[in-house]
Amino acid sequence: MRKDTPACGLINVMGTYDALLVVSFGGPEKPDDVMPFLENVVRGRGVPRERLLEVEAHYQRFGGSSPINQQCRDLIAAVEPTIDLPVYWGNRNWHPYLEDTLRQMAADGVRKAAAFVTSAYSSYSACRQYLEDISLARTAVEGAPEVVKLRHYFDHPGFVAAMVDHTREALDRLPAEHRDAARLVFTAHSIPISMARTAGPSGGAYEAQLRQAASLITAELGGEREWDLVWQSRSGPPHIPWLEPDVCDHLAEIDAPAVVLVPVGFVSDHMEVVYDLDVEAAEVAGRLGLPLARAATAGTHPRFVSMVGELLAEPEPIMCAATCCPAPPRRHG
Repeated sequence: MRKDTPACGLINVMGTYDALLVVSFGGPEKPDDVMPFLENVVRGRGVPRERLLEVEAHYQRFGGSSPINQQCRDLIAAVEPTIDLPVYWGNRNWHPYLEDTLRQMAADGVRKAAAFVTSAYSSYSACRQYLEDISLARTAVEGAPEVVKLRHYFDHPGFVAAMVDHTREALDRLPAEHRDAARLVFTAHSIPISMARTAGPSGGAYEAQLRQAASLITAELGGEREWDLVWQSRSGPPHIPWLEPDVCDHLAEIDAPAVVLVPVGFVSDHMEVVYDLDVEAAEVAGRLGLPLARAATAGTHPRFVSMVGELLAEPEPIMCAATCCPAPPRRHG
C-alpha cells in the first residue's frame, strides 16, 4: 500500500527511501510445500536425507505449515500504519520469493528501498547470505531498485524491551515459589563453529552479539538473576562441529528450580522455536520434573514494531566490507 502523504504521528523517511522491503527466511504453508521447501533451504549443503525426513515430520506435526509467513504478514500489518512508505515482502527460501517481489517493486516505480531483515545478528547465515540473495534477485530483475539493508538491531532498545516484557510474562507463568530463583536460558540457532569464528568484521560477532543481547535483557529484568546462552536447531552433517551445548542437553544438566527459555536468536515463532523448544525441550523438562516456561519472540510487540520505523529514520548504514561474515568454503564456486 503506497502512502503519498504522511499522516500525523508517522515517521517520515520518504526523503531517503521510497519503500520498505521486509526480507525473511520463508516457510511452507501446506503439507505439499514442506519437502520442496527443505530441499531448497539445504541445497548444496550435504545435509543427509534422513535429517530432511526428520525435519519434514516436525512440520507435518503442525499441519505442514510454518508460523513464519503469517508472522511476517502480522508484522507488516503492524508496521505499515506507523511509517509513510509502501511495504513489500520477499523471502529467501519460499513464496513470496525476493525476485518476484523486486519485480513487482520495479513495476511500481520503486527506485530505492530499505530492507528490514528478520534476523538481528551477524554471521554468514544471519546476514551475508541475505545480502547475497538480495543481490542475486536484483541481478535477475531488469530495473530492480537499489536495496539498502538496515543495520543489525540485537542491541536496539525496541528489541530489548520486547524481549524483556515477554520474559517477564514467562516468569509469571512459573509456580510462584520458583520465580525468583528461575534461571534464564537464552537460545539461538546453532551454526558451524567455523562460521561463528568468522562472523563479523573481525570474527566472533554472532556469539558476542547474542551474549550482549542476553545481558541487556537480564539487566532490564533487575536483580541478580543467572543466565546461560545455549544453542538449538543444529541441521548440518554430523562430522562438522557446531556451537554447543544443545538446549536439551543443557536442561538435563542444569542446577535450578525452574527455567525460562528465551529465544533471543529469533524474532518470530517459526518452526525451530515451536518444535525444538515447545516440543523437544518441553518434553525433556517434563521428564526431569523441571518447571519450564518459554518466552515469546519479539513478534509484533509495540516496541519492536516502532523500532522498524526508528531504524528507517537513522542515517543510511555503511555497507559491510566484502570480508565480513565470509561464506563457508563449501559455498564458494
